[in-house]
Amino acid sequence: MTHEQSRPDAHDPQEQGRLPRPHLPPPRRGADWMFGGVYGTVLASGLLAALDQAGEESTPFYDASWVLVTAGAAALAHGYSHHMSSHQPGSAAHGWRVLARALWNERPMILATLPTVLLLLTSGLTHWDSHVVTAVGLGLNTALLFAWGSFVALRVGHRLGPALLRGLADATFGLAIIVANAVIK
Repeated sequence: MTHEQSRPDAHDPQEQGRLPRPHLPPPRRGADWMFGGVYGTVLASGLLAALDQAGEESTPFYDASWVLVTAGAAALAHGYSHHMSSHQPGSAAHGWRVLARALWNERPMILATLPTVLLLLTSGLTHWDSHVVTAVGLGLNTALLFAWGSFVALRVGHRLGPALLRGLADATFGLAIIVANAVIK
C-alpha cells in the first residue's frame, strides 16, 4: 500500500483537486540516530583536534563551550536545511511545527558531543595536560564511532560480523582525524 493509498481522504471526491495535506516529518528512530551520532562524534573529534594548539595555554572550559556551540549551530543549520528542502504547502503554524520537529530530530548530533564536552570539563577541573586530553578524546570518540556503527547495524538486522565491519567503517572517521591531527601538528 502506498502512502497516498493509506491516507483516509485519498479517494474522497471532495478532497481530489486539493493540495495534499502537509505532514510532520516522523521522529528519528533506529538508524537515523546513527546519522546524528556519527556526525556529532566526528564533529567533536575535529573540534577537539583543532582547539588543541601547541604552545598555547590549555583552555578546556572554553573548548567545551565551543564544542557545544558548534554542535548546536551545526544541528540548527542541518535541521533548517532539511526543513527547507522538504517544504510543503500549509499554514504558517504548520510550517513552524515542521521546523520545530526538524530541529528536534537533530538532537542526536548534540548529544553525541557530550562525551567530549564532559572530558574537557573534567580535564579543566583536574588540570590534565591538553595533549593527553586530545589523545584520550580522539581515542574515546573513535571507540564511540565503532560502537555507533556496530550497535545500529545490529539493531537494523545485520549479523554480528557485518555489524562489526560497519562499526569499523565508522571508526575510520575517527582514525582519519587522529592521523590528520598527527600529520598537521
